[in-house]
Amino acid sequence: MRINVVGTSGSGKSTFSKLLAKKMDLPYVEMDALHWKANWKESTDEELFNKLKNALSSEEWVLDGNYSKTEHLKWKQVQMVIFLDLPFYLVLYRIIKRSLVRGFKRQELWAGNKESILQVLFSKDSMILFTIKNFYKNRKRFLKLFNKPQNSQIKFISLKSKKEMNDFLLNS
Repeated sequence: MRINVVGTSGSGKSTFSKLLAKKMDLPYVEMDALHWKANWKESTDEELFNKLKNALSSEEWVLDGNYSKTEHLKWKQVQMVIFLDLPFYLVLYRIIKRSLVRGFKRQELWAGNKESILQVLFSKDSMILFTIKNFYKNRKRFLKLFNKPQNSQIKFISLKSKKEMNDFLLNS
């Protein structure tokens, strides 16, 4: 099975994807780990595409992440896309909590990168601000993608609550 878990920041993609990959005994691939280099430098499209092609070269996987510029690669192979479509209030709560914890703990994320409290609260790159600005745009974009004729071979599943996510994991 080749699965891509998508959703806005704070929806639980990484946690859900890791649990699903473990439950199904499939390799877990994290888009952010492929994308970010040291010092918050982004991979070029060519670098990202090559890393992604390599990561998805096996027959089965659970891919965690959106990155719309990669859809032409990942959705060519994917069999199922799971959209974590949780309510805005829950996603915002999670992103605030996660950002503050990461900022205070200086938790390492990808390639040695760490978020700081200044970045979390007062930066134009704040994930909190990003979530507020993009939540509804992202939701609309995903729902539109699911109905495109070129994606008709993909099974799309929308999970709208923590209960639905848990039930899906339990029955997988």
